[in-house]
Amino acid sequence: MYALVEFKGKQYKAEKGALLKVDRINAEVGSNLDIESVLLVSGETVTVGSPYLAGVKVSAVVEAHKKDKKIIVFKYKPKKDYRRKQGHRQQYSFIRIGDIIGA
Repeated sequence: MYALVEFKGKQYKAEKGALLKVDRINAEVGSNLDIESVLLVSGETVTVGSPYLAGVKVSAVVEAHKKDKKIIVFKYKPKKDYRRKQGHRQQYSFIRIGDIIGA
């Protein structure tokens, strides 16, 4: 059984026990989340919402906050003495899917 959820503007496939890498959220490690924007639930039958399913939610636990590897942004224009170097590290949160409630 799995569900498709929309979280922070992106869609994820949530199965029980799965670890999802999502954009950083402001929550303490070990805190519980309830994701109520469920788009689809698949089990014995497939149920599709329009756009969301009423009464269905996915529970999750925040496991960690980490940063991705550094990306170098380098701008360069030849013959104009223009060079700009900038680094960026995207921050992520890892959440563990607990259960699909109401499916």
